Amino acid sequence: MRKIFHIVVFLIFFPTIGFAQDNLDISGYYKNFSVIFNPHEYNSAPDHLPGYLDQHVQGMVTNRLRITAEYQISDNIRWHGSYNFVPRVQDSSFFKQSGFAIPSVDKGRYRAYDINRKVYPYNRQSGSVGIYQNLDRAFVSLALPNADVYIGRQPIAWGSARVINPTDIIAPFTYDELDTEERTGVDAIRVRIPLGFMGEFDFGYVAGKKFVFDRSAVFARTKFYAMETDVSLLLLKFQEHLMAGADFARSLGDAGFWLEAAYVLNKPFEDFTLQNVDNYFRGSVGLDYSFSGETYGFIEYHYNDAGVKDNKDYSGILLNPPAAYEDGAVYLLGKSYLAPGISYQYTPLVTLAGQALYNTADRSMFLSPSLEYNIAQNVYFDLGAFFGIGKRAVISEALQPVLRSEFGTYPDIYYASFRLYF
Repeated sequence: MRKIFHIVVFLIFFPTIGFAQDNLDISGYYKNFSVIFNPHEYNSAPDHLPGYLDQHVQGMVTNRLRITAEYQISDNIRWHGSYNFVPRVQDSSFFKQSGFAIPSVDKGRYRAYDINRKVYPYNRQSGSVGIYQNLDRAFVSLALPNADVYIGRQPIAWGSARVINPTDIIAPFTYDELDTEERTGVDAIRVRIPLGFMGEFDFGYVAGKKFVFDRSAVFARTKFYAMETDVSLLLLKFQEHLMAGADFARSLGDAGFWLEAAYVLNKPFEDFTLQNVDNYFRGSVGLDYSFSGETYGFIEYHYNDAGVKDNKDYSGILLNPPAAYEDGAVYLLGKSYLAPGISYQYTPLVTLAGQALYNTADRSMFLSPSLEYNIAQNVYFDLGAFFGIGKRAVISEALQPVLRSEFGTYPDIYYASFRLYF
């Protein structure tokens, strides 16, 4: 089956060979990310234990070449495709687990079949070099008289919150991801029907691995404008769970306001009870404001009902993740967070920015300053970091790390990136 899928991918991604060049658009980019990870030492609790576990500075260099092609097959049919070629040089341990602080969400869980992600080495990783690939787009869009239809691998995302999107669980970004420009493509059939002024009805099917229905998602969403507010309501069946979501965005004077919320029923089709403790609520509310032509700021509050109040319970989530963390794209361990951010355009070519994620219970913070320099047209250079601030973890008698705060355990991350668009 996999060999057949590879042949189909080839036929889908290269349909433009020999076709009219006037109907073909090709674009893309090259990106380089050089990253240093500096883990914090674990302080020992008992005096006779060593002061730290095996923690050392590690590095990663990722190169990403993305080619995007679009072909206008007819007046109302358009084909879209994108392919990523990703060589990586990094500490060998990163080939087994992510070096980033926040556990990554499985971006391949909503792909029925996929090409082999690893090109080299194909079987066993023994060195520091790996070459990866990603067929990220391969879909056809149909512009019908009363609807737009999208069939194939495509991006699907929802929500107006700036930092944590409770309704965006198909292929979301985590807080510490460096490249958030393109949403990861998923295999789906989607229909969008315009309704009146600024409204639409949006529904579709997102395939899980091998089209297994209990690993897939089905959604229905409506968007409309009422009382000077953009309103979006979402009903999503994902995996074996059911989510009801709502999103509101509007202006409050010169400021912008958003409220995004989601309530998830855990396996309601099997053992639904009103007292099901595995059900959970997530919500984000915030404001943003442009102070001048150069300065923009925002603040967001996020509530995560799936998390825990006491840092002593963090390890339990990590060792035995609940359904919210395995299936619902939840990754924060606590319940209550503040996320302020600000950006300042120092010159037309230089932008300074800073953002933080603050756990209000254990008073730890993940701080991320950055600088962007527009070297030339379509050429950018970035510098940035993530700092984990808070109580450090300690080592127990059983030589296991005990978390005393969420972000105090995170490593410091320093990165530089170079981006070239064509």
